[in-house]
Amino acid sequence: MSEWAKIHGIEWSLLKKLNVFQDITFRAVGASVTAFLLSLVFGNLVVRQLVSLGLGQPIRTRGETRKLFELHREKRGTPTMGGLLPLGTTIISSLLWARLPNPFVWLAILSIAYLGLLGLVDDYLKVVRCSSSGISSRFKFGLQCLLAAAVVLFLFLNPQSNALFQQLYIPFSSGSPTILHLGWFAFCIYPLVIVGASNAVNLTDGLDGLAAGCTAVVAASYGILSYVAGDFKIASYLQVPFVLYSRELSVLCMALFGSCLGFLWWNCHPARVFMGDTGSLAMGGFLGITAICCKQELLLTIIGGTFVIEALSVILQVASFRLTGRRLIKMSPLHHHFELSGWKESTVIVRFWIMSVLFSLLGLATLRLR
Repeated sequence: MSEWAKIHGIEWSLLKKLNVFQDITFRAVGASVTAFLLSLVFGNLVVRQLVSLGLGQPIRTRGETRKLFELHREKRGTPTMGGLLPLGTTIISSLLWARLPNPFVWLAILSIAYLGLLGLVDDYLKVVRCSSSGISSRFKFGLQCLLAAAVVLFLFLNPQSNALFQQLYIPFSSGSPTILHLGWFAFCIYPLVIVGASNAVNLTDGLDGLAAGCTAVVAASYGILSYVAGDFKIASYLQVPFVLYSRELSVLCMALFGSCLGFLWWNCHPARVFMGDTGSLAMGGFLGITAICCKQELLLTIIGGTFVIEALSVILQVASFRLTGRRLIKMSPLHHHFELSGWKESTVIVRFWIMSVLFSLLGLATLRLR
């Protein structure tokens, strides 16, 4: 072989190896592994820094929470705001592995940062006041709605996606997909998805590793769905809407998956750090935005079934108490009901994780029902 052929043969071989970095599957896996490793490397540093700042989680001790306090007495003083770790590693990993010219990538990253900051302020006020109340619920809800309105406006102003995002696809119909034309009514539906998902994950974050484990499962599922929606051939075969740019969100979803697994290293029972609103509000909001961007909004009610059940338990508990003066369950959200019924915390956590996996499999199975 000539010297020229040897040199260029090596160059071509190297080019083929480097070309794998353009493959989205490789990049999604790379994002997941990177986020996981970053969580392991910097997790202990974040925990020690939060402890040194005295950012311990306040625990209520009055009223119906008194018995729960007895179960969670050892948690007093555990640092909160730990959501900075999974959010930070998710964003860093996404910036390293995702294609940044994609508008959905920046929409998701900026939304994570916005909701993370909102949760951070809420957690900080709770610590400073030594109370379980931070930002007022109405003000927090208003700021979440402001973000949701901005996201919908962004999707409507994009000429390439304007018509698509004025439609709601029903995922449970066979044959040709059933489509509801929303028009400007989308400004009511989509904020409900984003704000609802954000608060549902926040309500689930009550036990060590519960929200992180369930979020990891849902994020992995939407990593698959966003990949499917962004590939024209696969989307056509499975009869799901094809959404330009949505495939790149699978990299972000897998980054969140890896960061949640890494955070569980420090957050598993007994937790060394709590996620707090810093992490849960942002994670839930990201899942809601991803569901909208890949046009699988309604499927989030199945895949995120654990979050839905937790949120419904709170809504029904409050409604029952105000209307009848009686409680439906011992305490809401639902995971606390099982704790007060005698289940060990680790038992509740693992069983809810199992539920989350089953809900995700059920939701993904609907792709073959069309």
